Order: sequence, then C-alpha cells, then structure tokens
Amino acid sequence: MTRNTILDEILAAKREEVARLQLFRSAIRAQAEEAPPPRGFESALRKPGEVAVIAEFKRRSPSAGDINPWAQVAGVASVYAAAGAAAISILTDEPYFGGSLDDLRSAKGATGVPVLRKDFTLDPVQLYEARAAGADAVLLIVRALGDPQLRELLELSGELGLAALVEAHDEQEIDRALEADARIVGVNARDLATFEVDLGRSMRLIEGLPAEVVAVAESGIRSSEDAAAAGRAGADAALVGGWLMAGDPAAGVEALVGHPRRPRSGAMQAAGGEAAIDRDGGP
Repeated sequence: MTRNTILDEILAAKREEVARLQLFRSAIRAQAEEAPPPRGFESALRKPGEVAVIAEFKRRSPSAGDINPWAQVAGVASVYAAAGAAAISILTDEPYFGGSLDDLRSAKGATGVPVLRKDFTLDPVQLYEARAAGADAVLLIVRALGDPQLRELLELSGELGLAALVEAHDEQEIDRALEADARIVGVNARDLATFEVDLGRSMRLIEGLPAEVVAVAESGIRSSEDAAAAGRAGADAALVGGWLMAGDPAAGVEALVGHPRRPRSGAMQAAGGEAAIDRDGGP
C-alpha cells in the first residue's frame, strides 16, 4: 500500500478549496479583469551580473513548524524591499502555512516590488483569484500537475499578465517545465515528498538550465555563502523564506543581495558530478 506524503495531503485539501472557489468563479474572474496592471516579476529577476533575491513571508511550514507566527506582513515586506529584495513571495495557504490572500494584498500595498503568490495552484480559478488579489506572479509546481494542466495554467497566466515561477525538483520535472515553455524555472532543493533538502544537487541542476530561462534557486539557502554558491551555479535569483523569517529580515536580505552571477553553460550535469556546494540545507 502506497503511503500518502505531506504533499498528497496538501493537494487533497487544496482540491476541496478549489471546489468551493468554483461557486464564485464568475465574480472572481470579473475582479481579475478589473485589477490594475501587474508589476514586472520576470524583469525584476533579470539583474545583470548578480543574483536577485525573492524574499519570502512565511509564518510556518510542514517541515519547520512555527517560524514566526505573529509576524506582520506589511512591516516585514517593507523591510525586505528596503533591504534590496527584488520581489516578495507570500505563502497564501492557510491550513499548512498560516497565510492568506490578505497577506498578499498587504504586501502589495506596502511595497513597490512585484509580489509572488506562493500556493498550490491546480485550477484556472486560482489564477483569477491571484490576479484579483493583486499578485504579479504565481507558483506552478510541476509535481502537482499533469502536462496538460501545466500548459493550460502557463498559457492562462500569460493571458492574465501573470508571471509563472514553474517549480521542479529533478531532471524529469525540469524537462517537463521546459517542454511546457516555462520562462522562469525554480529548482527546489527540497523534495516535497520527503521534505529533505539537498542544496548541492539543486545547484548542479541549475547549472544545466538554458541561458534564456530565468533560473531560481529555491529552499535551503541560509547564508551569504549559500547565495554566493547560487551565483556560481548561474542562478538568476534565490528565493529565501525560513531563514529570513527566523532571524533579522533586514540583515538577512542585505547578506543575500549583490552576489555575482556567472553565465550558465546550459549543459545538464549528471547528479554525481562535482557540486557548486554539497551539503544538506535546513528547513
């Protein structure tokens, strides 16, 4: 008998949430069509010669438990932006991460940088919901979607003016993201089935991404040294949440910005090849 993972549990709960949203689909779509133009998420991550920082607001997670449950999103987002974050990621899942769309609205109102809705997107109604709430970008997780779903959501994101950060964890998922014409590919060092982190492996995968794709290092980055390693691997951006939320957000972002980024070779290396960095990251 196959044992359900935490991801399976989250996705089951998300399908129930989506079913409830369908009751309001027309109203949500109308709100999305009236929303102001989005800010340029992809262009914000294309900082010539250096790694851009996507600073994440996250109160808790299944892997880490409570991180900073009483944090106020507007204040933290303002600090992130002032410290040099190129964009801000907001967890909007409530049951598992303690977030909400109100958090996204607060962050958008408190800053002038693009805001990413980080959630488990399974259906077009969630894209309309994100756009209506002011999101400039959304997360699409390859592991959670079939190929037709992924392509449909990518196409609709483009029609709505939303950038899509397409998250992959291994070579096969990266191939699927690229075949769906993803423009921004996030390589998650955390395996969503086990929540184990292998930062070295993700760096090797980033090195092989095509040069024209925006490459984002996700999870496991906990220091200036890790951000520098991401730059050596050719990452255009690093998405960092737990480490920032557990410490000093301003000092954390300042330690992550400004690291040089080298051009990527675009040739995928085998998992056993030499790593830019090889150690387990934290939650």
